[in-house]
Amino acid sequence: MIPIPEVDLGGILPALVLCVGGLIVMVAGSFIPKRAVAFSAIVSLVAVLVAFAVNSPLRMMNRQAFSGLISLDPYSWFCNVLLLIAAGITVLTSVRYLTDDGQELYEYFALLLFATAGMMFMVSANHILVIFIGLETLSISVYVLAGLMPTSPKSREAGLKYLILGGFSSAIFLYGAAFLYGVAGSLSLPAIAKVLQTGAGGKTALVGMGLLLVGFSFKVAAVPFHMWTPDVYEGAPTPLTGYMSVAVKAAAFAVFVRVFFAALGPLQVDWTQILWVLAVLTMVLGNVAALVQNNIKRMLAYSSIAHAGYLIVGMVAGKEAGTSAMLYYLLAYTFTNLGAFGVVALVGRKGEANVMLDDYRGLAASNPVLALAMSIFLFSLAGIPPTAGFMGKFTIFYAAVKAGYIWLVIIGVLTSAVSVFYYFRVVMKMYMEVPEKTPAALQFGPAMILALGIAAVGVMYIGIFPTTYLDLATESVKTLF
Repeated sequence: MIPIPEVDLGGILPALVLCVGGLIVMVAGSFIPKRAVAFSAIVSLVAVLVAFAVNSPLRMMNRQAFSGLISLDPYSWFCNVLLLIAAGITVLTSVRYLTDDGQELYEYFALLLFATAGMMFMVSANHILVIFIGLETLSISVYVLAGLMPTSPKSREAGLKYLILGGFSSAIFLYGAAFLYGVAGSLSLPAIAKVLQTGAGGKTALVGMGLLLVGFSFKVAAVPFHMWTPDVYEGAPTPLTGYMSVAVKAAAFAVFVRVFFAALGPLQVDWTQILWVLAVLTMVLGNVAALVQNNIKRMLAYSSIAHAGYLIVGMVAGKEAGTSAMLYYLLAYTFTNLGAFGVVALVGRKGEANVMLDDYRGLAASNPVLALAMSIFLFSLAGIPPTAGFMGKFTIFYAAVKAGYIWLVIIGVLTSAVSVFYYFRVVMKMYMEVPEKTPAALQFGPAMILALGIAAVGVMYIGIFPTTYLDLATESVKTLF
């Protein structure tokens, strides 16, 4: 008799809440031709807040559900918190963007909720097939979101490019999983680790590891698998670009860590050497390419690539110190990048007409509060104290030094110094240059004000008082080792 799988809906309740919210938006939105965006945004925010509440019990759990397919542990809890913060702020920044464009695209919010639910299944997965299902749920939703704007040719181009390249990366990921299945006879992470600990697998295991590494590298935009990032980030709707740069990256890194430490830990010597090289290439190319960008979305895209390099440094450092530093860095990066892209969406106005660096000339004179917020986000991205970005880089570099990767840290510090130039270039344009023509007044909706306020306060608060959040990150990764 085939055993009946264990069912524990309570363990996946946060993701289920988001799915229900997405279904409500899809059904009800079609009956509300006017004000569909406002209604969908409210339902989405309620779903995110309810998911926050039902996610809390995971912090006290350390068990498996669905016959070992899902892990319910503090690591899942922390990652879910990151994803829900990203989803909530993105909903807030999207309201004004969609309203200005004149599109009642309620589907936007439904897809956003479905993408977040897919990510939450990914970060809790204890089985490669469950990871793949979550990955495809996320990917298909984001493919559609990237090309959703009917009036923007760049949006359609971004969606198509992301679909084609994302399909290749998913196929490579699945092919790697097939190699590991051939070695272990199972796709369960603990089962793979158990077989690899015996020394079985040989080159077949290494090939599987390499293919998985390629798949994950695409999702986190690590060099040389970054080629899609600038074009897709530029063409996608700006609030979604911020969401992709934060939530997709956070989910990918969270699964990256779980798979490579929980299942491929016996091969750590091999994949650490590869990640060392990837970290250097990613930090160097991301920062150098950002120097010559005049489009702020492309500049932040290359900046996002560079930050993936810093996060890979945390993986190279490994153990509790490196992985907990990664989680803190992702939390800091969530507030920082979503805030920066929120400002870009606001300045860009309808049709994203103002996305060049010169469009930020004199912003401090016309909108001093907005310029101050953007400066805070840029200082955090550059790693200037006392922002969260500084503490994020400090904890990752400190973990790498303790692990003995001195040269990797030196390269990281030097590339971080390079980044100061292109971040401060925007600050100088806002405060020290005069616009060629009088800028039109910006319209601040209450949702956008709330989003930027949350992001700015988050960047400063967790930067000035990092201990609590570092402790939470450290506590959450203990179940992985």
